[in-house]
Amino acid sequence: MDENKDNGNRTSTLQWPDYLVIGVMLSISAGIGLYYRFTGGRQRTAEEYFSANKSMGAVTLAIALTVSFVSAITLLGISAENYAYGTQIMLLYLGGFIGTPITLFFYLPVFTELNVMSVYEYLEKRFGVTARLVTSTANFLQLLLYTGVVLFAPSIALEATTGLSGDMSVLLVGFICTFYSTLGGIKAVLITDVFQALLMFAGIACVLGVAAADLDGSLSNVWSIAQAGGRIEFFDFRIDPTIRHTWWSLLVGSTTFFLSLYAVNQVQVQRLLTAKDKKTSTNALFLSGPITMALGVLTSFCGLAVYAVYKDCDPFTSGKITMFDMILPYFAADRMSRLPGITGLFISGVFSASLSTISAMLNSLAAVALEDYVKPACHKFGMHFSSERATMIGKALAIMNGFLCLSVAFLAKSMGSLIQAALSISGAIGGPILGIFTLGMFIEAANETGAIVGMVSALTICIWAALGSTISGTSQGQTLPLSIDGCDNSTLQLEHFNNQNIDNSSYLYLYRISYMWYTPLGLVITLLVGYVTSLVTNRILYKNARELNPSLFVPMLAARIRRRREDAAKTTSSQMFVLENRK
Repeated sequence: MDENKDNGNRTSTLQWPDYLVIGVMLSISAGIGLYYRFTGGRQRTAEEYFSANKSMGAVTLAIALTVSFVSAITLLGISAENYAYGTQIMLLYLGGFIGTPITLFFYLPVFTELNVMSVYEYLEKRFGVTARLVTSTANFLQLLLYTGVVLFAPSIALEATTGLSGDMSVLLVGFICTFYSTLGGIKAVLITDVFQALLMFAGIACVLGVAAADLDGSLSNVWSIAQAGGRIEFFDFRIDPTIRHTWWSLLVGSTTFFLSLYAVNQVQVQRLLTAKDKKTSTNALFLSGPITMALGVLTSFCGLAVYAVYKDCDPFTSGKITMFDMILPYFAADRMSRLPGITGLFISGVFSASLSTISAMLNSLAAVALEDYVKPACHKFGMHFSSERATMIGKALAIMNGFLCLSVAFLAKSMGSLIQAALSISGAIGGPILGIFTLGMFIEAANETGAIVGMVSALTICIWAALGSTISGTSQGQTLPLSIDGCDNSTLQLEHFNNQNIDNSSYLYLYRISYMWYTPLGLVITLLVGYVTSLVTNRILYKNARELNPSLFVPMLAARIRRRREDAAKTTSSQMFVLENRK
């Protein structure tokens, strides 16, 4: 490849074996959707289409849980983070180890016992229909924006390796994904996830293998080279919330972020409820942790390996790429194209990472739209439809959501760093959503008014912070030193580098808060405002509050409520017995 050409004029480095590999991967993904459309129950019922008739095993489900969390954003974004900002981001994966037992022992038992298709049915049972609709709408917006960013990610890889516009890859991935997730339902989505997980690991292996070849046949010096470049950092214990990444922001932020994804998010809860039984879902969640960690660590090491290759001639500073998220695809085009088919395998891994996440989102968005909007609206007007008709409507909704996500993907170019854009969106909306579920499950005194006021307050502040940070540019953070001393005939673009390191002290403090604090901030605001508002309104609006099903609370609180009611019933019975005897 001619290094003097800029990104916009780069000719394609893909050869026919690369296109063959990509074509086979996409064909297999589409074929799985067709297979499940015409086998078994043929996706005729909503139970089969959205819950796979509760037939999934632990290993398949564990892999599916991993790849719905690990997307092309992770493959491209995490490697870019390690390349430009260092290894601190790896602490992000610790949240899973803390959040897994919390999810299993507190949140999941509530959903398992209620056996709901939409997690927001819980909120209607606990608070009322208004709380359900407000939260469901927020989640719909969250998934739509997040999926748009995920869908945009493969276009970066295609643009870096072919020099063509990424718009075509956005359309291609969006079409294939919508096709097989619509036809095959969640079973096709879950089975395809296993195939796509293998491709992700294969893509990472290709990067590390080629990097080893370029580093005198070994990766043994990668760590020392990264350390010399200031990339190795884990123990930044500063408490300042305006610092982009610290031990505390990543540990607290990742734990609450994990809970917002796995404990109360429609995508993951819906997947956990496809398990054969509670033990299977528990095993799947525990097993997904090590798989996610392995994929995350390998992706991070890819970023360090690529840094070792380009330590003396950074492609970003020298003007060969326009964003750090393009570093891995650029490496594929620059170094991997020597071996026919290897670049195609890497691109397939990136595409697979996007397909697995997007398909999960589309299926869940369809389930939420059907259960939270279409069915209630139809019932309101006296319209009822069969399970088969519900499935047909669900498929139509999946197609519609696919087109909506495509629209968002074309706007994603202005969102900055992939990993930061994704976590900012999910954190700003996911935190308040986690808050309203936590308020309902943990606090008996909480009521609908408190829940809605708390969540809306948190959403307002968190979205304000995220938008202000993005628009002002305070979210970029300070990149570590990069060198172009070893470049030949490079076009120096120091203005790009300098724009990454700007003084943010003059901006509103809220805009300077690290995006990793958005989820815990949303959680805390929802709980505090929700609880205080509930205490006030309980005396005014809820004097004759209805008795709630103990199953709506976490197991320990549910057991205490049952004991209290049993004791009250015994006391009442004893009093009646005494009165009877007196008579």
